[in-house]
Amino acid sequence: MAKKPRTSAAEQREIDPKDLSPRDRKTLGQITGLADTVVKAAASGRDPAMDIPARTLSNVRYNKTKRFIEMGAATNRRQLFNLNQAKSYMQTMLVAEGAKRLIVQGKTTSLRGMYYLLKHTIEGTREETFDDQEESDSVIEDLEVAIEALREELHVYAKNAGAMVGEITLIDSGDTIDCTRMGSGGYSIPSIVEPEVIQFAKCNAKFILHVEKDTVWRRFNEDKFWKTHKCILTHGGGQPPRGVRRLLYRMHHELDLPVYCLLDNDPWGYYIYSVIKQGSINLAYESKRMAIPDARYLGLRSKDFEECGLSNSVKIDLSDTDRKRAHQIMKYPWFAHKKPWQKEIEKLLENGFKLEVEALISKDISYVTEEYTPQRLADQDWLD
Repeated sequence: MAKKPRTSAAEQREIDPKDLSPRDRKTLGQITGLADTVVKAAASGRDPAMDIPARTLSNVRYNKTKRFIEMGAATNRRQLFNLNQAKSYMQTMLVAEGAKRLIVQGKTTSLRGMYYLLKHTIEGTREETFDDQEESDSVIEDLEVAIEALREELHVYAKNAGAMVGEITLIDSGDTIDCTRMGSGGYSIPSIVEPEVIQFAKCNAKFILHVEKDTVWRRFNEDKFWKTHKCILTHGGGQPPRGVRRLLYRMHHELDLPVYCLLDNDPWGYYIYSVIKQGSINLAYESKRMAIPDARYLGLRSKDFEECGLSNSVKIDLSDTDRKRAHQIMKYPWFAHKKPWQKEIEKLLENGFKLEVEALISKDISYVTEEYTPQRLADQDWLD
């Protein structure tokens, strides 16, 4: 009697397709569809090819109706039998195969992990599949736009780079997380925050306050601002990573919570607000699931040096790069026709200096939590 072929350990660990979540089944179908195009092209004697939406500034537009950035229709074709495109074509299919493997095994991995999962020397050559992680990360983004799936839907995550505390209870991978009992460090916001992973169990918050940096967030947390004002307090470690932006989006839309942003008074702070509100130019294809057009800029403002009576010692001179970046931001379509924003940036340039939120500490250690922010909220003094 013939022996049955041995099943690999990886195949033994595969999840029954019917047990996959609807989202995983959809993503798996999109990956399979991509592979089918190769098979069909080969069967008909045609050059296998795929069209990747162009992730360039020229292929991005601002949708005035939806109030966020969208990707245009331009694409770049990759052909297997084109010597200049063959490697990137094969890399894209390799990443797709890696994502399929993760989905059917019910596993996730980091961007770094995906790089090592797929990195090897091609048999019979000295050619590596990927020269470095940057190359791998770029192809992952190409696959995202090609099949219209979030990176997280491919079961790939980035490192945690944000925290949250406040009046909300979550279910994270089956574990109940009470964000009012997270100590000084708060709940570390993961990269994958999709509904299959995180559900909202209870929320008593009235709004979300997102601050730029961990140092400011710690002041708000230590002063229990979230408890006094019944809110959720988040930070993204500077430029908020996708997990933070996606969670903000979900809490805003699913829990109907207003989002206020307390950021530095400089072009970088303006840009962070722009990304939260309208989406990222580089990740325009994700705006529909991350951008929050109704987010409001609470501060720090160019008028605050005088209004708050700050000392000259907290001024930071604008660099040539700062000035150039400020002029660029003024021309963004979503800022260009808003007079309050034009005045804000003009005032920054006229001042000739920028201010960090931490500058308010020069007034008092808790000035930002006990006076500045409560007054701004009470007066509804923000930019939109």
